[in-house]
Amino acid sequence: MVEVICDTNFLIHLATKRIKNIDSIDTEIGSISYVVPEVVKNELIDLKDDVQKKQDILTTIDFIKNFKIIPIHGKYADKELINHVKKNRGIIGTMDKELKNKIKQNGGSVISFRNDKMILES
Repeated sequence: MVEVICDTNFLIHLATKRIKNIDSIDTEIGSISYVVPEVVKNELIDLKDDVQKKQDILTTIDFIKNFKIIPIHGKYADKELINHVKKNRGIIGTMDKELKNKIKQNGGSVISFRNDKMILES
């Protein structure tokens, strides 16, 4: 089982958009399990007060209720994800271009979205 550590925007996209190849991505890299760092969960809870994003955030919080929460703590999700990759490598789910580059520079891989399809970048 391959664990994909998700950032906030990746989770929102996963929860609210239709992903065309969501089932076939499993066959490319093995069975996938999406995990949520504690810092990302807290970020989502803080974002639910944003009137413009409220519905997407509530949908995402409901979507992740059965996901494994992992103990990556801190104030800033991006910083904590980079620190995690430096120590443990791994696959991060993100759409943030700057974060993608930093993850790759530190030996991690990235799962992202392009044209409503999930793609693996390494």
